[in-house]
Amino acid sequence: MTKQEAKNRIEKLRSEINHHRYLYHVLDKAEISDAALDSLKNELAKLERDNPQLITPNSPTQRVGGKPLAKFNKVRHSAPMMSLFDAFSQEDIKDWQTRLSKILQQGGEIYEFRFQEYFCELKLDGLAVSLVYQNGKFVQGATRGDGVTGEEVTQNLKTIEAIPLVLRQPNESELSKIGFNAKQRQKIRQEVKNGSIEVRGEVVMTKSVFEELNRKYKKEGKPLLANPRNAAAGSIRQLDPKLSAERKLDCYIYALFLVSKEGETLTSRLLVRHEQEHELAKLLGFKVLKQNQYCRDLSEVFKFHHRWEKNHDKLDFHCDGIVVKVNNLSLWPRLGTVGKGPRYMMAYKFAAEQATTVIKEVIWQVGRTGTLTPTAVMEPVQVGGVTISRATLHNMDEIKRLGVKIGDTVIIERAGNVIPKVIKVMEKLRDGKEKNIKVPTSCPRCGGKVVKVKGEVAYRCVNKNCYAVNLRRLSHWASKGAMDIEGLGPKIIEQLVKQGLVRDASDFYNLTTGDLKPLERFADKSAENLVQAIKEKKVVDLPRFLYGLGIRHLGEESAIDLAKQFGRLDKIENAKIEEIQAIYDFGSVMAKSVYDWFRDEKNIKLLAGLEKAGVKVKQQTLRQAQGREVRSKKLGGKTFVLTGSLVSLTRDEAKARIRELGGNISSSVSKKTDYVVVGEEPGNKYDKAKKLGVKIINEREFLKMI
Repeated sequence: MTKQEAKNRIEKLRSEINHHRYLYHVLDKAEISDAALDSLKNELAKLERDNPQLITPNSPTQRVGGKPLAKFNKVRHSAPMMSLFDAFSQEDIKDWQTRLSKILQQGGEIYEFRFQEYFCELKLDGLAVSLVYQNGKFVQGATRGDGVTGEEVTQNLKTIEAIPLVLRQPNESELSKIGFNAKQRQKIRQEVKNGSIEVRGEVVMTKSVFEELNRKYKKEGKPLLANPRNAAAGSIRQLDPKLSAERKLDCYIYALFLVSKEGETLTSRLLVRHEQEHELAKLLGFKVLKQNQYCRDLSEVFKFHHRWEKNHDKLDFHCDGIVVKVNNLSLWPRLGTVGKGPRYMMAYKFAAEQATTVIKEVIWQVGRTGTLTPTAVMEPVQVGGVTISRATLHNMDEIKRLGVKIGDTVIIERAGNVIPKVIKVMEKLRDGKEKNIKVPTSCPRCGGKVVKVKGEVAYRCVNKNCYAVNLRRLSHWASKGAMDIEGLGPKIIEQLVKQGLVRDASDFYNLTTGDLKPLERFADKSAENLVQAIKEKKVVDLPRFLYGLGIRHLGEESAIDLAKQFGRLDKIENAKIEEIQAIYDFGSVMAKSVYDWFRDEKNIKLLAGLEKAGVKVKQQTLRQAQGREVRSKKLGGKTFVLTGSLVSLTRDEAKARIRELGGNISSSVSKKTDYVVVGEEPGNKYDKAKKLGVKIINEREFLKMI
């Protein structure tokens, strides 16, 4: 990148970041996630580090926050409510500790310190506030604002039960237990009664309250809340305190300042450890997070971070990382502040589920039915703890909807460890060099003709002998939902095809150990194991067999319905199209696809080859097709669609239970669907259900139903 290109990119990034920071901090709105905004800021910071001559005083990397709104009286904070520096890896935290060591050893003087002791707090995603108490009474509450000046929202904060209106006076015994001597105990009790105390914390809305309010608002026909963070911020900034009160907000304290009647700051004189701020705040009547933890060294910090990165979704509030603070308060003045934040604490973020990157090119992959799928090749970026360099663009309709071009800066998402996808284009960062994405006219694997499928969004290679199509078809046959042949993965299959050992699925069953031993990745034992694994799957249930054939539009659930209706393969082969279409949830397109498949000469030859190779398809009774005997008609006639991950039971267990109670399962949402069961990280089916007005139930409601 030339200096001029770097300058142009920096200017565009600054403009975009300022726009989103203004929405977030001033208007309490968000067009993109915090993780995506962090990604843009990280790119800007790197460019400025590489080009220090381009750093300006008004860059987003050099400032604290945005302007406060004029709706409330402005309040100047006694000390700035500063931002935190971010760390994203163990290496970042280790580098931070090294920097602290150097600062504390400047001038050749070696300090006796134990800054390796840390206090770790969950980093809540809410609204930062300052609460001031005079003579033990709550007199002023303010938002963070720009860090120096906030907005007075005292009346609204008074509606939060977690915030005491009068401080609780701790007794001698309680103060003694957290390490205060007699003189300190006397002074603290005196300041609680007659001095000035300021605490800082985070106002949050819990997930359960958020869901409860949205259910209530939906019934009342009111606009729904966007997310808990915006809901908390919007609630505190309501002009009518009654509206704030109905939101049932919570508040957790993370900092405490003691100031004498004469204005003298006493915190560092009376308290030794930051941990004591939390302990004292709790004694004064404030809520503090019970999950926060003292850590003896960085190894314990990393364990704390790992535990909550893995489990933070189980909490009833949102948090996007932890805050690591030097526990020794006497070191804080020595370490000081730099730029936007203090040196003695660091925000150690969880792996972001969103990030920004640049699309370098688009490649087209060929599926088992010949459908071409566009995949974006991007600058590698960390998302959800994994380095991502590719993301699906689905189809041309999705490309047009997003307005995405090659060269665009985009937001990608990997929520819930799913396949990464592009969710938004940052159009303001374009420089005019972007290129439109075009569908190839010939197949990228076989050179065959590519056509637009009538009535569909798909483009397809029409060459029936396409190499890529055949590979995916064979991999599908061996997959878990179909034959479930252990050890027969895509790489092994491609090797078998290249060696001319396999042309269609029937060839798998004719393989010998002698065929496999000369191949790479195979030895005597592995060759024997694969041949045995294939042999064990020669007898197969009808639904698995049907699904393994790879018939267009026929998924796992549809294959079960087809098997349930006819019971035997020969009956399906000879069925009329009207008989197939009569199956519940089978439309004309799916019925025609099944009917045509069994009349295609190539497919008839495949079936004959499988029979000759000894593959036996078991006849299917009603009970076998359903997976369990129908014991009740409790869910009789009701159709369910499952989306997202269930905690209490697996997807297969949930399906089996529905069938056991006489219900039906569909893989797609339609007006015929009775219930959509929503687990964690639901997909597009959830959105479609909302659009169609289909009844949506959560896992708890589903368990009660079954």
